[in-house]
Amino acid sequence: MTYLKRAWAETHLDRIKTNVENYKKFLNPETELLCVVKANCYGNGDDAIVPYLENELGIKWFAVSNIEEAKHLRDIGISGEILILGYTPPEYAKELIDYDIIQALTDESHAKELSKYTPNDKRVRAHCALDTGMTRIGVCENTAEKACDTVERISRFKGIQLEGIFTHFASADSDNEDDINYTKMQAEKIVSIAESLKKRLVSLNEIHFLNSAGGIYHSNGKSTLARLGIIMYGLKPNSALDVPFTLKPVLDFKASVSMVKDVESGVFVSYGRTYETSKPTKIATIPVGYADGYPRFLSNKGEVLIHGQRAKIIGRVCMDQIMCDVTGIDVKVGDTATLIGTDGEETITADDIADIGNTIGYEIICNISKRVPRVVYNNGQQIGILKY
Repeated sequence: MTYLKRAWAETHLDRIKTNVENYKKFLNPETELLCVVKANCYGNGDDAIVPYLENELGIKWFAVSNIEEAKHLRDIGISGEILILGYTPPEYAKELIDYDIIQALTDESHAKELSKYTPNDKRVRAHCALDTGMTRIGVCENTAEKACDTVERISRFKGIQLEGIFTHFASADSDNEDDINYTKMQAEKIVSIAESLKKRLVSLNEIHFLNSAGGIYHSNGKSTLARLGIIMYGLKPNSALDVPFTLKPVLDFKASVSMVKDVESGVFVSYGRTYETSKPTKIATIPVGYADGYPRFLSNKGEVLIHGQRAKIIGRVCMDQIMCDVTGIDVKVGDTATLIGTDGEETITADDIADIGNTIGYEIICNISKRVPRVVYNNGQQIGILKY
């Protein structure tokens, strides 16, 4: 199993297992995991990860963003429940049925239109989103009673098989007192609506509101499913807030050194001449850039690891290449530079990179482009390569 050793990512399945097992310790035993595998498993490689979750870890529930992602999971043999968290145009109702996919209903009008497109004697399986404070999608009413009225009407649509309701926390990854109370309010609101619907004889199999942060900071047995996302991939929901167990980042990002040269003081490096050497400097060129998902905001700020030592990026990150100051490091062409991961006693995480750019680790790993092959490992052994 070979791949072009220009720039590549390594996906480690055994680290997923560790993260999943640790996360489950915070849940009520009756709460099942709904693994969020949208966006190519946050850039980690769904073709390898989702079968591993289903076949090796026994996961029965998966969440994706759209119908194309859902159909792809069916095409690679996934038999578990698949929930689309986002919008699907009503004209795709038949495909939702044919692929046995559960659709999130964004509001009553979406449910009504889906029902119109449903073939006779068929029904789209659905979970109705409730807007309890995220203000993104979901039934939005100013009282719980009105929300119940709307959900009850949706449950009566001929083309809809309503199986659950859900909501999404807006700030479960914060330890601010106001945010904690806001999260508590959101949970209480959906639980209250679920209990009222039960009295109205609206039968629901699932009610879910826990996300990655919710499961560890706001665990609640009333949530029948816990939507495990970023923590499964080994990153914090909020880099500033500690997770109560050691996370194992699933993805490493690496590239080969393509050139090494010595230059004198006063030499400009990269576009715009934003960096000038102040002394004799050894420079390594590494063939990775923003087209691979390595952020341009790391220009003159980021670092890579080579032989267990930190090497600073000098000059601007280019589309396909970066330059690093490797003065004092024994570097040659073909050596490996670690962009995300551990080398010796040094580690760079996606969260570390995100902090430099005032963003989040999610964005860093999701943006690693599909021209970067994902090399799949399990317990230290290479078992596959995902090329796009």
